Amino acid sequence: MTLNHQFIVDHLDAGYGDKTILDNINIEILAGQITSIIGANACGKSTLLRTMSRLISPSQGQVLLDGKSIHKMPTRQLAQTLGLLPQSPIAPEGITVGDLVSRGRHPHHGFMCRWNKTDDEAIAKALDTTKTTELIDREIDELSGGQRQRVWIAMALAQETEILLLDEPTTFLDVTHQMEVLDLLIDLNQSQGTTIVLVLHDLNLASRYSDQLIAMRQGRIHAYGAPKNVITEDVIQSVFGLHNQIMLDPLSGRPMVLPIGRHKITKTT
Repeated sequence: MTLNHQFIVDHLDAGYGDKTILDNINIEILAGQITSIIGANACGKSTLLRTMSRLISPSQGQVLLDGKSIHKMPTRQLAQTLGLLPQSPIAPEGITVGDLVSRGRHPHHGFMCRWNKTDDEAIAKALDTTKTTELIDREIDELSGGQRQRVWIAMALAQETEILLLDEPTTFLDVTHQMEVLDLLIDLNQSQGTTIVLVLHDLNLASRYSDQLIAMRQGRIHAYGAPKNVITEDVIQSVFGLHNQIMLDPLSGRPMVLPIGRHKITKTT
């Protein structure tokens, strides 16, 4: 597997209709690393990810994959390199886990290309990686939130792309399932070198699990770099309007945000 794809957002403006959301975004996604996009609600996080996956066309600038605009690439060619797990995906009613995961193989099938052993192996590997093999005959609607999210990730893995984009993959999950999903992404990144870009709301999980962070504010990139350079009191105050203190996470050694509210909470003995 080639893991050195150059993935660049170049002077990008994008939005919806006449409303511009993203303003002159310039960023290079580092190959083989996990990059999380953070920021307040409506700052443009999901719009950036959707534009990076070609769901939204830019009004200015471009997204470049190995020097070529993704908006000009053949759909099948792009889908063999770049996969997307959108926010709150919806499965067809009554579909089983096996059928859903198998849909990840569609980009590898041309008009005359039949299902083969490679497809079966890719699906089996995706199910095994996400620990969902035993669910293969279950309907998606029967699963818990954590199980469903792992199955959606399995479908993305079956696509066998070297770049994976995920829009809020831990939303609506309890803390145990959030950790399961993020641990799974770490496993995927470390074992296969997959480049991962995701939108996360939890700042401390983003800091712990990411190599790089993109902090957005009002449609622009406010800060970019390693967690130690982005998770600072000044950046968090500016991006979120949140009075805070920063300490080191005792488990990861990464910076951790302690929000400070209006009320002083005293210790009890």
